[in-house]
Amino acid sequence: MSQVDMPSILLVLLAFLGIMSSNSSITIAAVFLLLLRVLNLQQAFPWIEKHGLSIGIIILMIGILAPLASGSMSLESLYKSFLNWKSIAAILVGVGVAYLGGRGVQLMSAQPSIVTALIIGTIIGVAFLKGVPVGPLIAAGILSLIIGKS
Repeated sequence: MSQVDMPSILLVLLAFLGIMSSNSSITIAAVFLLLLRVLNLQQAFPWIEKHGLSIGIIILMIGILAPLASGSMSLESLYKSFLNWKSIAAILVGVGVAYLGGRGVQLMSAQPSIVTALIIGTIIGVAFLKGVPVGPLIAAGILSLIIGKS
């Protein structure tokens, strides 16, 4: 009798949750990782675990900086963002979130046991609340403030 491949079953479940919640990011991620398992490319997992977060942040920054690079965001609009109270609030919130994300990365590196719970919370938020999977960094940053770890 063959053993049940629990990681693959969990990935199928996550892909199903992604499909049911119309969240393509969780669906694509789960299917991608499932394909690596099916194609017997598990040797990629340690590399993905080590560098995936950094690569994801780089891709996110590329998306954020694209309007600057394409010229669709002018210097004038950048200047005006310092004159509107909503834009100033957005800048302050952006600074705060970046700070929390940095604390989150430090906490996740220092206390890997917390990562599993953060991932479960993020999956629930992504699958059922139409969230975006940047939650673990911010959640870890907020958690680091609560538990006093930096």
